[in-house]
Amino acid sequence: MRNTIERKGARHPMPGFEWSTAADQRFNVNLSILFTELPLLERPAAAAAAGFTAVELWWPWIDSPTPEQAELDALKKAIEDAGVQLTGLNFYAGQLPGPDRGALSVLGEESDRFRANIDVAADFAKSLGCTALNALYGNRVEGVDPAEQDRLALENLVLAARAADRIGAVLLVEALNEPESPLYPLVSAPAAVAVVDQVNEATGLGNAKFLMDLYHLSMNGEDLPRVIDAYAAKTGHVQIADNPGRGAPGTGSLPLEELLGRLRKAGYDGWVGLEYKPGDNPSAESFTWLPAEARAAR
Repeated sequence: MRNTIERKGARHPMPGFEWSTAADQRFNVNLSILFTELPLLERPAAAAAAGFTAVELWWPWIDSPTPEQAELDALKKAIEDAGVQLTGLNFYAGQLPGPDRGALSVLGEESDRFRANIDVAADFAKSLGCTALNALYGNRVEGVDPAEQDRLALENLVLAARAADRIGAVLLVEALNEPESPLYPLVSAPAAVAVVDQVNEATGLGNAKFLMDLYHLSMNGEDLPRVIDAYAAKTGHVQIADNPGRGAPGTGSLPLEELLGRLRKAGYDGWVGLEYKPGDNPSAESFTWLPAEARAAR
């Protein structure tokens, strides 16, 4: 482990730890894991105060795929008033954070809730100029044929891809990690990319892309340079956290700066989502690794 310091039970980057190539990246802040010490509507402004100009979100209303228009409008206004760009949004994914890892492959009520959410999420994204929608696959369900879940998943992903295309967005398919998500079937880059290919073949749209989360892939023990070289061209979004601990860069042993540089050389010039746990201190204190001048999108 390198460049770490223990403080109040959480790891933080060592004082002075700073990326030298940060200016080559476009970073956004995931407001569903950072700034969660604040109410949802205060988080966009907090991200802006920390120097960021772009944010992303999991579906914020975990109990409702179709929230009241007033709730949607309030969040839209908070994002606009903060002067930040929404660059990524999850479709409804069940209880996340919580035991669920998506809804689209879960037969019955959860699949229905996902379908009810598709146009709501797409229209909300469109209203803010957001062009990336992430569809988490969902856990395997005991007693249900995995092939039946996969059939349903493809149906729902095709619907989601068409909705994303309608607003000029990409549909993201994400691999998670098996230790933390043992019931989730897409726990490798090849598994997620295979689903991306199936969706694109079914729709003919070509707008399904791989969400490459370097933390999840590292937890699965994958060869990250090889994954980057193989799948950079099919990648629509990248997320990062250090490993172990899912903390900020510099709290673990992942060579994240090197890996993002490799992605750039492979042709990826999209957003890098900061999806890490800030530790016990306020989220604003977890960005010391990133120079202030590198936080605003260029």
